[in-house]
Amino acid sequence: MTVIGADAAGAFYGVCTLCQLIDLAAQQGEPALPGVHILDWPDIANRGVMLDVTRDRVPTLATLFDLVDLLAGLKVNQLQLYTEHTFAYRGHEQVWQDASAITPEDILRLDAYCRQRYIELVPNQNSFGHMHRWLKLDAYRHLAETPEGVDHPFTNVREPFSLCPLDPGSVALLADLYDQLLPNFTSRQFNVGLDETFDLGQGRSKAECEARGTGRVYLDFLLKVYDLVTTRGHTMQFWSDIIVRDQPDLVAELPRDLIALEWGYEADYPFDKHAALVAASGRSFYVCPGTSSWNTLGGRTANAIGNLQNAAQNGYKHGAIGYLNTDWGDNGHPQPLPVSYLGYLVGAAFSWNVASAAAPDALDIPGMLDAHLFRDRAGVMGRLAYDLGNAYLQPGVEVGNSSPLFWLLMLPGGLPVRRQGKGTLTPEALEKTLDYLDTTLAPLAQAQMQRADAKLIQDEFRQVGDLLRFAAKLGLERVALGQDRPVQELPQAARSRLAQALRPLIAEQRRLWLARSRAGGLDDSAGRFEAMLAALEA
Repeated sequence: MTVIGADAAGAFYGVCTLCQLIDLAAQQGEPALPGVHILDWPDIANRGVMLDVTRDRVPTLATLFDLVDLLAGLKVNQLQLYTEHTFAYRGHEQVWQDASAITPEDILRLDAYCRQRYIELVPNQNSFGHMHRWLKLDAYRHLAETPEGVDHPFTNVREPFSLCPLDPGSVALLADLYDQLLPNFTSRQFNVGLDETFDLGQGRSKAECEARGTGRVYLDFLLKVYDLVTTRGHTMQFWSDIIVRDQPDLVAELPRDLIALEWGYEADYPFDKHAALVAASGRSFYVCPGTSSWNTLGGRTANAIGNLQNAAQNGYKHGAIGYLNTDWGDNGHPQPLPVSYLGYLVGAAFSWNVASAAAPDALDIPGMLDAHLFRDRAGVMGRLAYDLGNAYLQPGVEVGNSSPLFWLLMLPGGLPVRRQGKGTLTPEALEKTLDYLDTTLAPLAQAQMQRADAKLIQDEFRQVGDLLRFAAKLGLERVALGQDRPVQELPQAARSRLAQALRPLIAEQRRLWLARSRAGGLDDSAGRFEAMLAALEA
């Protein structure tokens, strides 16, 4: 056997392929490897994964090392840890002290581990919107666009959300953060965020935005951040939603050496249109789809495959230099890490070989999961994870960027129309969902995963299934009551029965969390389930 690579990374990827062939032969009981000649190279140069480590779930360092090994085997060559407040910045302890924050020493160790596996660990710190964990504190509130708070989609609490772009203190804060964060990384790229500035122009910058335009005020602050990044010797990455979607006329004014991150998470997201716009401007860009695991518990398999396919095909068509597969943790990050394995695998496959995205139905994705990620000789886990990820389709209600079952469990005060989406929940559909879940999860105990964490993975998927079953049973009661009514109005007998079922699920959620994640954030995440429990017990 001979492995030849154009460089060290190429040789590493060749060895990864060889290892996959050996594993596959062993799992199939083959005494020898097939005689093959493989000539292979990636279609998209930068193939990354971004893991949210700020919405409560901060992985242990051991979990991150395991994830790096998994991604390296999939020939992923970039990793980002999405951060708002979970890096241990000196002088800002009150922001992260209860979050089990990632330390500079953690990053130094992780960076070295990544480099050994030809993965670039790219620093990430949101720097405009999504700063509510900072700005709600009195020490930072004076830097907020809306110090009195604003309604935004990410909490049920009225809080400040974005930095004020006109305040010199905002730039001074970012300079301090960058000076502490960047020296821990060998990467010369830096994702500064700048997305979803919902409250821009609603507070301290209102007069300036009315006089000059919100887009212009946004761009001016982007350029200040750009100066901070480039004077520190880095190339700036930024989420491009505000410019590309809302202010496309300003794309031509972006610096030519930054990298736009064009993100969208539905299967029909207009990657073609937006990538064409950025490409025509001569700016470099990544396409950024997602694993579709968040706001679901069990994933959204059909949407994930369509979204990852769409991004790969249209990114390649328009010359994207990168493909960043995002894995978010909205609303407490309750989903366990293995729920995202399907998205990691499919995104890696499509970004390496875009032609494979042309006919995803021809790929044996469950078999690929069993062979290369779950290492399940029984052939159970791949199909189970694939099908469990399609449980979101069974209730017959379309909800953007989420699953209706998730909201049934997370919203004790009624289901607002914006969460209901298209369609109406019915008892028949929820009964069908319960049957689907029972059938899908029945083979779980038969899995024969050749992994050190095999038992943990089984427990994690069992917990996901139990939570989804509970959501469907709760849904049956809520539909009978009226979806817009709070669960406190359910009959007492139903509430008692549901509370008794939910209580051990919360205890199991807490146990499984600590198997892969740090304690900080657990109370906040589990508190969402506990709010439902309190409503049932009221």
